[in-house]
Amino acid sequence: MKTALITGSSSGIGKAIYDILSQNGYKVFGISRKDSDIVCDLKEIKTLSVKIKELLKNTDINLLVNCAGVGVFEPHEELSLQRIEELIDINLKAPIILTNLCLRSLKKTKGHIINISSIEATKHSKFSALYTATKSGLRDFSLCLFEELRKSGVRVTSINPDITKTAFFDNLNFKPCDDKQSYIDPKDLAKEILNIINSPFVTSDITLRAQRFAIKKG
Repeated sequence: MKTALITGSSSGIGKAIYDILSQNGYKVFGISRKDSDIVCDLKEIKTLSVKIKELLKNTDINLLVNCAGVGVFEPHEELSLQRIEELIDINLKAPIILTNLCLRSLKKTKGHIINISSIEATKHSKFSALYTATKSGLRDFSLCLFEELRKSGVRVTSINPDITKTAFFDNLNFKPCDDKQSYIDPKDLAKEILNIINSPFVTSDITLRAQRFAIKKG
């Protein structure tokens, strides 16, 4: 049985990925602040490292999915230092460190790393400087790592989803509208990830778009 490790597994995209992998023969370890196999705040890097090292003592990883993410879309000068550090820690630092910790195991299994970046990593939007910086960093990390690991047999994929209907928007001043063509459903995204995993080819970078652009303010 193959083993997967997923961050952000308690809701949204991460939960959808967790469910579809569990239904397709994977032993899945979810990492989240609540309701998960490994309960840990990704901002607590030292605690996370200890828990992952303990897991790896007896478990080889076939698939690492860095899915957890937080967003902020405000004028940059209005962001607190705590908020800046939070986005960098969760969106960029944690995936880099998790990959570092799991890479020897992934080389052993000739596994797969999937990093959930964002459509914002491919463009430049107003009030998105910090979020875009973290997601662009994650995307570029993925693309460089793909080149580094090609000979090892480890696959690396960056996925850049358009607006996806999840709790990500609960604390933002906009959210997906009701038109199903204007957002991505997490379950559909999870199905696409399963296709990527099972493909004989490597999808190194893919951007998934909604057919229409429409959001609700407030």
